[in-house]
Amino acid sequence: MSYPIAILHPGREQSILRRHQWIFSKAIKQKDKTIRDGDIISITDAGGIILATGHYQDSSLSIRILEFGDAVIDAGFWNRKLQSACAYRQKLGLIPNSDTNSYRLIHGEGDELPGLIIDIYDQVAVVQAHSIGMYRQRHEIADALLLLNQLGLQCVYDKSITEMSKDSSEKNRWLIGSATDRIPISENGIAFHVDVIRGQKTGFFLDQRLNRLFLKEYASGKDVLNCFCYTGGFSMYALAGKARSVTSVDSSALAIEMLEENIQASDFTGEHLVVAADVMAFLGQTTESYDLVICDPPAFAKSLHKRHNAVQAYKRLNVMAMKRVRPGGMLFTFSCSQVVDRQLFHDTIVAAAIELGRPIRVMFEMSQGPDHPVSIFHPEGSYLKGLALYLD
Repeated sequence: MSYPIAILHPGREQSILRRHQWIFSKAIKQKDKTIRDGDIISITDAGGIILATGHYQDSSLSIRILEFGDAVIDAGFWNRKLQSACAYRQKLGLIPNSDTNSYRLIHGEGDELPGLIIDIYDQVAVVQAHSIGMYRQRHEIADALLLLNQLGLQCVYDKSITEMSKDSSEKNRWLIGSATDRIPISENGIAFHVDVIRGQKTGFFLDQRLNRLFLKEYASGKDVLNCFCYTGGFSMYALAGKARSVTSVDSSALAIEMLEENIQASDFTGEHLVVAADVMAFLGQTTESYDLVICDPPAFAKSLHKRHNAVQAYKRLNVMAMKRVRPGGMLFTFSCSQVVDRQLFHDTIVAAAIELGRPIRVMFEMSQGPDHPVSIFHPEGSYLKGLALYLD
């Protein structure tokens, strides 16, 4: 198949030869005038040799590479990519898994499909496009998902509009089938309900699954504070780990509603307190202390020009959280801001510790789960940073 062509400046093909999947606008020397947002195009070097095939978008990040070399993006392409992603999750022990039936199936560049996220919630797949090209091909993607017999999917929901369109007339919608607004799932044997329609992101933060397990191992007999609790991921694991008490804080009414539903549907023996409040305000007002504190805030910065303010916010938050940790207690602290890299996050926590002036040990570092893989050629895919700290 012949696709429109974009020609790179001499020497700008080096990133492709290193198998990086992004091409920025300044690397493009010229392109066919017929190219429109979301088109599949061929990318050539200055000599006209086709190096890759990808989606075009009129932005600073102009091309996301789908395949290196001259390729055809058809039903067979989608089937191969999704089958490869399934095979990887099978190696991880996620397919099949009666204790954990929710996981990420496609993680953008980590699964060689930049601009695409697919999360699985039992028999429901949630598709989220982060590029116009992926959004235009959402129906082909949904059809390919149903061919994955090992998943047993019944429904596919497209949740791309918040990422792709400012047109309020467009809506997220079911592409195949439909489901209730409370999808029951199991994660490591713990039951949750997920709202894929109104919930944040695709409905649940699947990237923290292993970190929640880490926390569960330390929760027995502890008083726990979960800041930015959302629908209670860390809270539920703490209670499952026999925590004495858990205090969950979030400002979202929907998150609190679903958290309480999740707690009530379980038979935990520990005490649970819900606080509907801004976390920073809560930490500034409370005088309570805890054995274990979790800080998993939303991304404080989504662009480089907001990074400085985000770092200052992370520092303030962590100083306040550290003050609430009892001697001999722990702080689990995270950042999901992609523009705040691992070293900058670490340095920010160090700055908070210096201001606090308490002896603090790093117990271990945390990251996203392996179902959110990072391509070795695309280190930008590593976004979740976490530290487990022990405070004297």
